[in-house]
Amino acid sequence: MLHALRRPRPLSWGLAGLFAALYACVAVNRHRRMLTQAYDLGIFEQAVRAYAHGEAPVVLLKGPGYHLLGDHFHPVLATLGPLYRLFPSAVTLLLAQAVLMALAVVPLAHWAFEVGGPRLAVLVGGLTGVSWGIVEAVADDFHEIAFAVPLLAFAATALGRGRPVAAVLRALPLVLVKEDLGLTVAAVGALVAVRAGKGSGTRALGFGVAVFGLAATALTVLVVLPSFNPDGGFDYWGQMGAREAAGAPWEVAGRLVWPPLKWLLLGLAAATAGFLGLRSPLVLLCVPTLGWRLAADNPHYWGVGYHYSAVLMPLLLAALVDAVRRTGAFDGPGRVLARGWEAGPGRAAVRRARRALAAAALVALVTLPVYPLHELVAPGAWGTSPRLERTRAMLARIPDGSTVAASNRLAAQLAGRTAVGLVCREPSPPVESPPVGSPSVGVVRGGPDWVVVDLADPSVRAPCAIADTVRMLDRYERLGYRRVVDDGDLRLLGRP
Repeated sequence: MLHALRRPRPLSWGLAGLFAALYACVAVNRHRRMLTQAYDLGIFEQAVRAYAHGEAPVVLLKGPGYHLLGDHFHPVLATLGPLYRLFPSAVTLLLAQAVLMALAVVPLAHWAFEVGGPRLAVLVGGLTGVSWGIVEAVADDFHEIAFAVPLLAFAATALGRGRPVAAVLRALPLVLVKEDLGLTVAAVGALVAVRAGKGSGTRALGFGVAVFGLAATALTVLVVLPSFNPDGGFDYWGQMGAREAAGAPWEVAGRLVWPPLKWLLLGLAAATAGFLGLRSPLVLLCVPTLGWRLAADNPHYWGVGYHYSAVLMPLLLAALVDAVRRTGAFDGPGRVLARGWEAGPGRAAVRRARRALAAAALVALVTLPVYPLHELVAPGAWGTSPRLERTRAMLARIPDGSTVAASNRLAAQLAGRTAVGLVCREPSPPVESPPVGSPSVGVVRGGPDWVVVDLADPSVRAPCAIADTVRMLDRYERLGYRRVVDDGDLRLLGRP
């Protein structure tokens, strides 16, 4: 067993398997504790559920008849359809994400083994596995960028190892993951072109890929997404800093680094690459993602929470490995340069490499207790509270196949077995009472079969404000919906 782990392939795949298991434990346990949300696990489950039955990804949680390809361009989700058809559960999506994210460990650990042997491979593989961006994404519901993380890891390592064709082939599928990743594909093509010799076919390939990536993003944002969007446009233009693009150049540049929350993102990203990784050309692959995030109006994009930084992790760690390789501190796998202990230049190279690796390791140690991976050893994360049991009993009263209006976290528990929408939104057709005196008095036209909310859910503020949720609850009760469960903040209303 130990002998097998001294070879790159078993070592890298073994590390990936370990982290896949850890990610799965965290994600599934959070879903068990009802910490997942309609935005976004419920949305993606409704989409994959539709794909599994050969239907268009119409998602009720986004609105009646809302086609999800009008929100973001992620047709790659259809590949999960057959798996979901066999195992129809939100857990299927969470397990798939755990495996996909963990796959990023494989190319990075393998390349680190080639550069510095098994110890460097274990270190880099471990840094990838516990990296704050990936861990946060694994615990933050499900998102399409789970497919991008391993693709970026394989593409970046191929570039670093001088294999431009392999890098291009691994980067091209990114255009099917999300619309902005076409810009990252363009960055891969640009690096291939710049590093190739003049007049070579590789240079032409790089320029072609760069143009393709830019065209793919333009096509999806300007044509494809608006064609599916109910409003006929791209919903996120308003968040892309269009209003802030005006002004003097220094003002525009200043907005990219202000407010100071953006410094935390940039500083933590640089530290993840051991700072030395900033000298590697591979770090330029982060520019498209960082560019749109820093330019955007949405404060959620500026910080180090949610899932947005997951795509940066494989690129930053690939840059770290590349920078360590460039120092010349290793003379083949596991052999520190002998002159590193005798000659000044060699000793300086070894010190630079060690400082970079130590800085990256320190970031991992500091962030480990902050991000959700620590829940694996937190006793409180594995219990079942009486309130959680009461919530489960309440949801069990809703039959499969029902139409439901639910609050955010409860909707994520129901998306796989009911037609669930958000309680704060108007149903379609609109809820209306029959005329007074008609034979159908007491019967509500339109509206869901059930209304279920948890008013103590901290996520009830978004996407639904608590005031809107309470207003709709009152409205349903005035229309004759009866209280089936009234347990403090837990409410279940049944259709009259």
